[in-house]
Amino acid sequence: MIETVLLDLDDTILDFHKAEAIALRRALTEMGVPVTDAICERYSEINAAQWRALEAGEITRKQVLTRRFELLYAELGLTRSPEETQRRYEGYLSQGHYFIPGAEELLEALFPRCALYLVSNGNAVVQEGRLKSANISRYFREIFISEHIGADKPSRVYFDRCFARIPGFRRETAILVGDSLTSDIRGGINAGVRTCWFNPRHKPKNPDIPADYEIDALSDLPPLLERI
Repeated sequence: MIETVLLDLDDTILDFHKAEAIALRRALTEMGVPVTDAICERYSEINAAQWRALEAGEITRKQVLTRRFELLYAELGLTRSPEETQRRYEGYLSQGHYFIPGAEELLEALFPRCALYLVSNGNAVVQEGRLKSANISRYFREIFISEHIGADKPSRVYFDRCFARIPGFRRETAILVGDSLTSDIRGGINAGVRTCWFNPRHKPKNPDIPADYEIDALSDLPPLLERI
């Protein structure tokens, strides 16, 4: 029986890609960058690579936030301040929220039945702003943002510190739900808990990171938890 559900935030509950696109366009426009779809797509690729490097322990969180803009400007041949771009981007990103389809209904369904905890690698200022805007903090017993925990998903250290703060926590009655194989599913494997991969885009599986369960709609999670 599942008693504890660990939920990722970005692209599991809140649509990060939509929020990112809006915030990025506003920030780059203010920096005098001619914004195109190609530039936005390239930024997303660079950004994803930097977060993967963080997950692998190759760079620090602070480096992620500015290096993505440094690399983008270098490719574009532009001289702009990565620090100022990051400041503007962060401000816009933290202002709003967009729910993944079914996310609000999922939280309402699980709240009375399970102990919900949020596990996120996102920037603390941004995540706290988005959570306030979405008004969903009330659903969670505690919110574990890696910047505050002092370690990042998928490290065992991150999860051990989270679990130490959950009263009566038992690995055998917990499940981690998230959209990222490298962060969430690998993190759950490292932590010794069951995992559920939220995969609405039907990305190919990775045999090196096997999830215990897979869903393509959030509405599938409550009946899955009933069967476990």
